[in-house]
Amino acid sequence: MNPVSVLLLGFAMSTDAFAAAIGRGAAMSRPRLSQAMRAGLIFGVIEAITPVLGWLLGKGASRYIEAWDHWVAFGLLLGLGLHMIWNGFKPEPAEPVDEAKQHGLVGLAVTGLSTSIDALAVGVGLAFVDTPIAVVALVIGLCTFCMVTLGIMLGRVLGAMVGKRAELIGGVILIGVGAVILYEHLAG
Repeated sequence: MNPVSVLLLGFAMSTDAFAAAIGRGAAMSRPRLSQAMRAGLIFGVIEAITPVLGWLLGKGASRYIEAWDHWVAFGLLLGLGLHMIWNGFKPEPAEPVDEAKQHGLVGLAVTGLSTSIDALAVGVGLAFVDTPIAVVALVIGLCTFCMVTLGIMLGRVLGAMVGKRAELIGGVILIGVGAVILYEHLAG
Protein backbone atom coordinates (compact mmCIF):
# COMPACT_ATOMS: atom_id res chain seq x y z
CA MET A 1 0.00 0.00 0.00
CA ASN A 2 1.26 3.45 -0.84
CA PRO A 3 1.20 6.36 1.67
CA VAL A 4 -1.91 7.91 0.10
CA SER A 5 -3.79 4.60 0.45
CA VAL A 6 -2.71 4.33 4.09
CA LEU A 7 -3.89 7.87 4.81
CA LEU A 8 -7.20 7.31 3.03
CA LEU A 9 -7.64 4.07 4.96
CA GLY A 10 -6.98 5.95 8.21
CA PHE A 11 -9.64 8.49 7.41
CA ALA A 12 -12.07 5.83 6.19
CA MET A 13 -11.66 3.91 9.45
CA SER A 14 -12.28 7.09 11.45
CA THR A 15 -15.50 8.15 9.72
CA ASP A 16 -17.80 5.97 11.81
CA ALA A 17 -16.10 7.28 14.95
CA PHE A 18 -16.51 10.80 13.52
CA ALA A 19 -20.20 10.17 13.00
CA ALA A 20 -20.53 8.90 16.59
CA ALA A 21 -18.56 11.92 17.84
CA ILE A 22 -20.86 14.35 16.06
CA GLY A 23 -23.80 12.67 17.74
CA ARG A 24 -22.05 12.84 21.11
CA GLY A 25 -21.12 16.47 20.58
CA ALA A 26 -24.70 17.32 19.63
CA ALA A 27 -25.93 15.60 22.81
CA MET A 28 -23.43 17.36 25.08
CA SER A 29 -24.11 20.80 26.48
CA ARG A 30 -21.26 22.98 25.26
CA PRO A 31 -18.43 20.43 24.96
CA ARG A 32 -14.98 21.68 25.98
CA LEU A 33 -11.82 20.97 24.00
CA SER A 34 -10.46 18.84 26.86
CA GLN A 35 -13.59 16.65 26.74
CA ALA A 36 -13.29 16.31 22.98
CA MET A 37 -9.58 15.40 23.18
CA ARG A 38 -10.25 12.84 25.93
CA ALA A 39 -12.87 11.16 23.74
CA GLY A 40 -10.53 11.38 20.74
CA LEU A 41 -7.75 9.70 22.70
CA ILE A 42 -9.98 6.86 23.88
CA PHE A 43 -11.39 6.27 20.40
CA GLY A 44 -7.95 6.62 18.76
CA VAL A 45 -6.23 4.11 21.03
CA ILE A 46 -8.98 1.55 20.57
CA GLU A 47 -9.09 2.14 16.82
CA ALA A 48 -5.29 1.69 16.60
CA ILE A 49 -5.27 -1.58 18.58
CA THR A 50 -8.06 -3.39 16.71
CA PRO A 51 -6.40 -3.57 13.25
CA VAL A 52 -3.28 -5.03 14.88
CA LEU A 53 -5.41 -7.72 16.53
CA GLY A 54 -7.10 -8.44 13.21
CA TRP A 55 -3.73 -8.51 11.44
CA LEU A 56 -2.42 -11.09 13.95
CA LEU A 57 -5.48 -13.25 13.34
CA GLY A 58 -5.10 -12.89 9.59
CA LYS A 59 -1.37 -13.70 9.64
CA GLY A 60 -2.21 -17.02 11.27
CA ALA A 61 -4.49 -17.90 8.37
CA SER A 62 -2.51 -16.26 5.54
CA ARG A 63 -0.38 -19.28 4.63
CA TYR A 64 -3.54 -21.26 3.89
CA ILE A 65 -5.01 -18.80 1.41
CA GLU A 66 -1.95 -17.00 0.01
CA ALA A 67 -3.05 -17.52 -3.61
CA TRP A 68 -6.30 -15.62 -2.98
CA ASP A 69 -5.04 -13.06 -0.45
CA HIS A 70 -5.71 -10.01 -2.64
CA TRP A 71 -9.26 -11.22 -3.26
CA VAL A 72 -9.78 -11.74 0.49
CA ALA A 73 -8.54 -8.21 1.24
CA PHE A 74 -10.75 -6.79 -1.51
CA GLY A 75 -13.78 -8.79 -0.34
CA LEU A 76 -13.38 -7.70 3.28
CA LEU A 77 -12.95 -4.04 2.35
CA LEU A 78 -15.83 -4.22 -0.11
CA GLY A 79 -18.09 -5.81 2.50
CA LEU A 80 -17.12 -3.28 5.15
CA GLY A 81 -17.55 -0.40 2.74
CA LEU A 82 -21.01 -1.59 1.73
CA HIS A 83 -21.91 -2.08 5.41
CA MET A 84 -20.85 1.50 6.19
CA ILE A 85 -22.86 2.80 3.24
CA TRP A 86 -25.87 0.76 4.42
CA ASN A 87 -25.50 2.21 7.95
CA GLY A 88 -25.27 5.67 6.43
CA PHE A 89 -28.79 5.28 5.06
CA LYS A 90 -30.32 3.88 8.27
CA PRO A 91 -32.17 6.38 10.47
CA GLU A 92 -30.76 7.34 13.88
CA PRO A 93 -32.46 5.76 16.93
CA ALA A 94 -34.79 8.21 18.67
CA GLU A 95 -34.39 6.88 22.23
CA PRO A 96 -33.09 9.25 24.92
CA VAL A 97 -29.70 8.46 26.48
CA ASP A 98 -28.40 9.25 29.98
CA GLU A 99 -25.69 11.88 29.26
CA ALA A 100 -23.59 11.06 32.35
CA LYS A 101 -23.31 7.39 31.36
CA GLN A 102 -22.88 8.16 27.68
CA HIS A 103 -19.93 10.55 28.17
CA GLY A 104 -18.15 8.61 30.96
CA LEU A 105 -15.05 6.50 30.40
CA VAL A 106 -16.97 3.22 30.05
CA GLY A 107 -19.54 4.76 27.68
CA LEU A 108 -16.78 6.23 25.50
CA ALA A 109 -14.82 2.96 25.49
CA VAL A 110 -17.89 0.91 24.52
CA THR A 111 -18.73 3.34 21.72
CA GLY A 112 -15.09 3.37 20.61
CA LEU A 113 -15.00 -0.41 20.53
CA SER A 114 -18.25 -0.63 18.59
CA THR A 115 -16.94 1.77 15.95
CA SER A 116 -13.64 -0.11 15.65
CA ILE A 117 -14.97 -3.53 14.65
CA ASP A 118 -14.43 -2.55 11.02
CA ALA A 119 -10.77 -1.78 11.79
CA LEU A 120 -10.42 -5.32 13.18
CA ALA A 121 -11.72 -6.74 9.92
CA VAL A 122 -9.47 -4.42 7.90
CA GLY A 123 -6.52 -5.71 9.94
CA VAL A 124 -7.45 -9.26 8.95
CA GLY A 125 -7.57 -8.20 5.29
CA LEU A 126 -4.23 -6.37 5.52
CA ALA A 127 -2.54 -9.52 6.84
CA PHE A 128 -2.83 -10.95 3.33
CA VAL A 129 -0.94 -8.12 1.63
CA ASP A 130 2.51 -6.73 2.35
CA THR A 131 1.54 -3.90 4.69
CA PRO A 132 3.44 -2.36 7.62
CA ILE A 133 0.66 -2.84 10.19
CA ALA A 134 2.31 -0.65 12.84
CA VAL A 135 2.29 2.33 10.48
CA VAL A 136 -1.28 1.63 9.37
CA ALA A 137 -2.45 1.26 13.00
CA LEU A 138 -0.71 4.50 14.00
CA VAL A 139 -2.27 6.39 11.08
CA ILE A 140 -5.73 4.97 11.88
CA GLY A 141 -5.33 5.92 15.55
CA LEU A 142 -4.16 9.46 14.77
CA CYS A 143 -6.87 10.02 12.17
CA THR A 144 -9.47 8.77 14.62
CA PHE A 145 -8.14 11.01 17.40
CA CYS A 146 -8.35 14.06 15.12
CA MET A 147 -11.74 13.17 13.63
CA VAL A 148 -13.37 12.39 17.00
CA THR A 149 -12.00 15.56 18.60
CA LEU A 150 -13.24 17.60 15.65
CA GLY A 151 -16.55 15.72 15.53
CA ILE A 152 -17.38 16.45 19.15
CA MET A 153 -16.51 20.13 18.79
CA LEU A 154 -18.57 20.42 15.61
CA GLY A 155 -21.42 18.24 16.87
CA ARG A 156 -23.56 21.05 18.21
CA VAL A 157 -23.25 22.92 14.92
CA LEU A 158 -23.42 20.13 12.37
CA GLY A 159 -25.79 17.61 13.95
CA ALA A 160 -26.38 14.02 12.90
CA MET A 161 -26.88 14.57 9.14
CA VAL A 162 -23.21 15.25 8.46
CA GLY A 163 -22.31 12.20 10.55
CA LYS A 164 -24.35 9.96 8.30
CA ARG A 165 -22.78 11.48 5.19
CA ALA A 166 -19.32 10.91 6.69
CA GLU A 167 -20.13 7.21 7.08
CA LEU A 168 -21.26 7.04 3.44
CA ILE A 169 -18.03 8.67 2.28
CA GLY A 170 -15.99 6.33 4.49
CA GLY A 171 -17.69 3.32 2.92
CA VAL A 172 -16.89 4.54 -0.58
CA ILE A 173 -13.25 5.14 0.43
CA LEU A 174 -12.97 1.59 1.84
CA ILE A 175 -14.27 0.12 -1.40
CA GLY A 176 -11.78 2.29 -3.30
CA VAL A 177 -8.86 1.13 -1.15
CA GLY A 178 -9.92 -2.49 -1.70
CA ALA A 179 -10.05 -1.90 -5.45
CA VAL A 180 -6.55 -0.36 -5.37
CA ILE A 181 -5.18 -3.39 -3.48
CA LEU A 182 -6.75 -5.73 -6.02
CA TYR A 183 -5.50 -3.66 -8.96
CA GLU A 184 -1.93 -3.41 -7.60
CA HIS A 185 -1.77 -7.18 -7.09
CA LEU A 186 -3.27 -8.13 -10.45
CA ALA A 187 -1.25 -5.53 -12.38
CA GLY A 188 2.04 -6.42 -10.62
